[in-house]
Amino acid sequence: MTAKKLYLFSVLFLCQMIFAQQDSIALKEVVVSDSHLKNFTSTKSIQVLNDSVIGKNKASLTSLLNYNSVIYFKENGLGMVSSPSFRGTTAQQTAVIWNGININSQLNGQTDFNTISTRDFNSVTVQAGGGSTIYGSSAIGGSVHLNNELHFKEDFSNDLYLNYGSFNTFNGNYRLSVSNRKVSAQVNVSRNSSDNDYDYPNTNQKNENGQFYNTSLNVDFGYQLNRSNFLKFYSQFFESERHFSGTLAAPSKSKYQDLNSRNLLEWDSFFNNFGSKLKVAFLDESYKYFENAAVEDFETAQAQTFIAKYDLNYKLNATTDFNAIVDFTRTKGTGTQIGSNYRNIGSVVLMAKKNIFDDFTFELSFRKEITESYESPLLYTFGMKYDVSKIYNLKLNASRSFRIPTFNDMYWQGSGVTDLKPELADQIELGQEIKLQDFSFLLTVYYIDIQNLLLWTPTGNLWSPENIGNVTNYGSEVFVNWKKKFRANHFNLNASYAYTVSEDDETGVQLFYVPYHKLNGNAAYSYKRITATYQFLFNGAVFTPSQKYHVVREYSVSNLGIDYTLGTKNTCQIGFQVLNLWDENYQSVSLRPMPGRNYALNLTFKF
Repeated sequence: MTAKKLYLFSVLFLCQMIFAQQDSIALKEVVVSDSHLKNFTSTKSIQVLNDSVIGKNKASLTSLLNYNSVIYFKENGLGMVSSPSFRGTTAQQTAVIWNGININSQLNGQTDFNTISTRDFNSVTVQAGGGSTIYGSSAIGGSVHLNNELHFKEDFSNDLYLNYGSFNTFNGNYRLSVSNRKVSAQVNVSRNSSDNDYDYPNTNQKNENGQFYNTSLNVDFGYQLNRSNFLKFYSQFFESERHFSGTLAAPSKSKYQDLNSRNLLEWDSFFNNFGSKLKVAFLDESYKYFENAAVEDFETAQAQTFIAKYDLNYKLNATTDFNAIVDFTRTKGTGTQIGSNYRNIGSVVLMAKKNIFDDFTFELSFRKEITESYESPLLYTFGMKYDVSKIYNLKLNASRSFRIPTFNDMYWQGSGVTDLKPELADQIELGQEIKLQDFSFLLTVYYIDIQNLLLWTPTGNLWSPENIGNVTNYGSEVFVNWKKKFRANHFNLNASYAYTVSEDDETGVQLFYVPYHKLNGNAAYSYKRITATYQFLFNGAVFTPSQKYHVVREYSVSNLGIDYTLGTKNTCQIGFQVLNLWDENYQSVSLRPMPGRNYALNLTFKF
């Protein structure tokens, strides 16, 4: 037995009096499209970041999760391409789910987390571990869920957020919510932009050609036909332009334009012990890449995806649920380098949930896809949860997940390979949790065996993808939360730590840009109308592919903010932030410095 397997089993057996990954923020009873996130994840590790947490962070999804989750981000400079690594996996092995629909790019297989504005959503949920049985490709390390909530109650509210900071940076968001017992509607508009021309610390250089902007529009609408039938419509439009900044060693003149739209129509029905959801979605993603922004010469690609999904739930009794899903996905990809190609995928999902006793829950699910594009494996998830006492519970989850080849992998001109296999990942995790009145301490340990890893390798002067990699990941994740109220004083402290090993089975070497250690923390204190917050982030050193710059050193960054609220019913909150408080000179990616100390002023109106 290898040393890494001995490590895993030692931790599994020795941690019986320790704890599980965070799911300490319960999912509320709200009307959401992604109902499986609530109904079939009791044996999984869930972390929910609601709108109050979202409001205390910068607008990008990268910033929110960097300071509030165990996900590590490789960021090519402020606002540039941002790639996640969840439990040591690749960016293509983390799925992003929008209202129950997987929105990872069909072209490159991942989501750029700097193209997601968090204030467009009511909550962001992080689910750790394998989730491909429900959400399909890429949910290996975990999944990030972007949720828009529809409330059928009397409500009329407006929220306006304005932020202006260093480097001529602007963030703005307006949200309108209108609802009654029959109709619920929500509109979000966001705008983010920056000259992004910060000085590189300790040099006479600055970040050139790094300016960017993006605009997003979200419209969500629900109509209650009668007590048993609901119609819902979700729509999102996103447009952006980024000039890709260079490095310390080489300038850049390139720019990149995104245009994405997502539309989802849903019909929910409830009758006797049955629940039915019919979803029809259309996703459109496209880009233009300019090697020289001054020249009207570019590469382009577009992927259009149609999804039809039928979901039937049957509640046999108070303790037993069955769920079946049948869906069909058709994608057309066109582009300068991929030509014109289609891919059709059909799938069947079967799920069951049983509460055997009041304190014991059992979950089981299977997924099988039918397609001519790749050989589809049988996927599964098996989970158990045991409430040992009122303050202590134990979770065990095992899964097989996958990541399918992308259009770029299969069809890239001169390099694509059409008979690639999906990446496969077998995973097991043990979670334990203790909750006291004001304090919680949680721990998860996991082991992942990844096979058929897709790697682009050189063949002469060309690079092409191959299924040549096998990787073993294992580690642990710890969450701590403490909150206390004393008269008008409110204290809140939370922290998370991840220890991650992600080794190539052939070389035994840690994968590039996967730190062994990541630690973050948030402290908040409020007294009447004043709130002060402090954020801390530590990322350990990482290896890089470069022979000359083989290591990016560890770094720690802190942010400090203070807010004052005026008014009672209609309020105005004035805030000031100091970002990178201690003026840390650091890089997330080799030779790409991040900004030093900078400042931001924000206003939030609720009326």
